[in-house]
Amino acid sequence: MEKTKILLAEDHLVVRNGIKLLLDAQDNFEVVADVGSGKEILDLVGAGVEADILITDLTMDNVDGLQLIKEFNQKNIAIRVIVLTMLDEEQYVAQCFQYGARAYLVKNVTADEMLFCINHVAKGGRYLCEELTMKLVDKLINKEETRSCKIDPSELSLSSREMEVLELLGEGLTNLEISKKLFLSKRTVEGHRQSLIDKTKSKNTPALIKFAIQNGLLK
Repeated sequence: MEKTKILLAEDHLVVRNGIKLLLDAQDNFEVVADVGSGKEILDLVGAGVEADILITDLTMDNVDGLQLIKEFNQKNIAIRVIVLTMLDEEQYVAQCFQYGARAYLVKNVTADEMLFCINHVAKGGRYLCEELTMKLVDKLINKEETRSCKIDPSELSLSSREMEVLELLGEGLTNLEISKKLFLSKRTVEGHRQSLIDKTKSKNTPALIKFAIQNGLLK
C-alpha cells in the first residue's frame, strides 16, 4: 500500500512529538520530516523533499503558518496544507482557506477526527473541524432567529405621532421632555409610549428601543 507522505511543522516539541507518534502508528502514513518553523519546511521543499500533505501550526517563528500557505500558493507547490492551531477565530479560518489551505483543525481535535481529516484531504477533499463547523452553524441559527423576529414596519400601523414619540424615546428623552417638545400633555405621551410597547409586543421601553433598531424603525 502506498503511504501518504506527511510534513509536520509545529514549534512546540512535545506537541510535535505527540502528533508524530500518532501518525507513525498508522499503516498508511509516513512522516518524512518534522520541524519547528515554516522556514525549515520551505528549505526542505526547496531541497527536493517530496510530500503529499503538510500539517502546520499558524503561530511559529521564522515564517509562520499563514506565510507558509501563501508561499505554497504563490509557488504552486502541490502539497496539500492542513492547519492545526489553537486559533479558532473566523478571520484565520477564512484567510487560510482563501490562501489555499485544504483543512483547518483546532488543537483540541480528537485523534480520530485528525486521522479522518488527513485521509479526506489525501483523497482531494477539504475539511473544517467539527467544533468550528458547529460554531458557524450556531451563528447562522442565531442570525436566522433574529431575522425571523423582524416585523414589516407597515404591519404595525404606527401613527405619525407615535413615530415622533418613538424617535424621541430613541434619543433618550423622558416622557416629560417629549411632552414639552411636542406640545402634548405628559399623559398623552405616556399613552403613545404604551401603545408603542403594545403594538411591538415589547416588555418595556428599553425593549421597545431595541426592537425599533432591529427592525429599522430607528437608526
